Amino acid sequence: MLTKIREKAQGAFAWGILIVICVPFALWGIQNYLDTGKEAPVASVGDKDFFQRDVNKAYEQYSQNLQGMTIDEQSLKAQALEKLIKDEVLLQYVHAKGLVTTDDTAREFIQSLPYFQVDGKFDDKRYKTMLNLQKMSSAEFVNRIKSALIMEQFQRSIIDSSFATKYDVESFFKIQNQQRDVDYVTVAVQKTAEQPTEEEITAYYQQHQDAYQTPEQVSIEYIELSLEDIAKTIAVTDDKLKAYYEEQKDQYTTAERRKISHILFAINDKTDEKTALEKALNAKKELANKDFAAVAAEVSDDKLTAKTGGDLGLFNVGVMEKSFEDAASALKLGEVSNPVKSAFGYHLIKVTELAPGEVKPFDSVKNEVTKAYQKAQAENAFYEAGETLTEMSYENPDNLKTVADALGVTIKKSALFTKDKGESIAAEEKVRSAAFTEEVLHGNNSAPIELGTDSLVVLRLLEHKAAAAREQKDVKPEIVAVLQSDKARRQAAETAKKIKAKLQAGDSIQAVAAENKLQVKTVAGLTRSKDGLPLVLSDAIFRAAKPVGGKSTVFIAELPAGEQAVVSLSKVKEGVMTEDDKKQLELATKNIAKAFGQTEFNALINSLQADADISVKR
Repeated sequence: MLTKIREKAQGAFAWGILIVICVPFALWGIQNYLDTGKEAPVASVGDKDFFQRDVNKAYEQYSQNLQGMTIDEQSLKAQALEKLIKDEVLLQYVHAKGLVTTDDTAREFIQSLPYFQVDGKFDDKRYKTMLNLQKMSSAEFVNRIKSALIMEQFQRSIIDSSFATKYDVESFFKIQNQQRDVDYVTVAVQKTAEQPTEEEITAYYQQHQDAYQTPEQVSIEYIELSLEDIAKTIAVTDDKLKAYYEEQKDQYTTAERRKISHILFAINDKTDEKTALEKALNAKKELANKDFAAVAAEVSDDKLTAKTGGDLGLFNVGVMEKSFEDAASALKLGEVSNPVKSAFGYHLIKVTELAPGEVKPFDSVKNEVTKAYQKAQAENAFYEAGETLTEMSYENPDNLKTVADALGVTIKKSALFTKDKGESIAAEEKVRSAAFTEEVLHGNNSAPIELGTDSLVVLRLLEHKAAAAREQKDVKPEIVAVLQSDKARRQAAETAKKIKAKLQAGDSIQAVAAENKLQVKTVAGLTRSKDGLPLVLSDAIFRAAKPVGGKSTVFIAELPAGEQAVVSLSKVKEGVMTEDDKKQLELATKNIAKAFGQTEFNALINSLQADADISVKR
């Protein structure tokens, strides 16, 4: 396990491993528990079937988390299916073991989910609507969440019970804080002007036609339900708007801004109540001729605020005692109160800044009130229309006209777009992902797609253009550039191999570098956390074998742009725990233990999977 950490860890990233290792939730997400299909299953675990839509949903969620990265769709879908199978194997195991959780625990968890929240609070209407869209009862959903929580509970029971010994932790830091001394030269990729032959161009084109294709494209027709559009149809009258304005007046009110300062005369073991009051009264008299801030600096027992003239900042109701708040609220700008008693002693209070609260007149916010009122009134209609859209598009999978007529909306059309790029509605990644699912490509309506919390889309295929090979003549300049680049990289690699051979034969790196007109770079005491070297090079250095018998380890590392680094590793010094490491020893021990626990859990899942009745249709 520590070897794995060593291979993956680089400097600060290694500490990231220790700090953020946690128990991953055992499921892809709630989405995988919603929807079932009528098509043939693509995999089965015991009596549980998985359909292509299950795999697609898991894939879509995974690919959204990897936005901006180059991913292979088929490979990712295979990983998604594998994860679904592992989760089901675990679920069946924990159920067989009789593990349970309560309904109350499941309900508390559901209420914390953002799927069912509006403005950060659980919304029962949204919860029921979303379950209706999925044709699922609340009891069924709660049972499924209970299964998920049991799986997480079981996973935690293994991971949280794992431990790391002192030896394990010391071994980790020996690896993590290891130091290495290296010398290296970098062989650059030299551009070549030599033109490849027509035969070479043709051969390359024929071998790599997949790389020179126009991308697969589709266009769609779709129905979009928008809360904003429905809101515009809500009729308004001044009476309704004024009533709504009164209900929501707080939204159109600017609170009073009141800034205060004080001088405190504390009541304590040294000063009784009478003496404190006398001090306050005397100070009040002094204020007739002296600045409040100056007096506060001289006599206030609140030494922290005395440095800033007694400044307490903005006054907020509910922070101080009622007597203090009542006095502070009644003062005018610049006015100083009489002595006010609190649990701390007597205060003199002054208002140093005052901006009165203001209620915006109805006429000045009428447009805002209109939009807010229409949106509030449109929410029920939006959710009801969403249910109709979901049901009718599912019941009539071969067209959108039926549901469009029922809802009185227009069927819109898009231009052609690819999986990676589109305009208008196709600029939404969720729309592009749905458009290229097998369900839609086979001529069916898509499942409803939520765009934010106030828009719902159902789409179907309008036109499909498969990927097609581009003509050789059209891609010739690109092929020439690739062949020239490949040749330049090969030449750099050949030069690097020759340098490596000479170093292994005993020549000094300085002599070989001079012969090839290269510069030797020396790094002593290199650690995984040291910046400055390319990550690929640093990783190669710490993966290289230690020098044996006083003979340097020589190896080649290819850098991202194709340059070849020839490295001579001369010394490896075992790491020790630093003072900073010792301060975080408890955290390190805890999280290394969790890493061990995760390995144990993964081994158990693999064992259960090997014994399970699993069928996969490739």
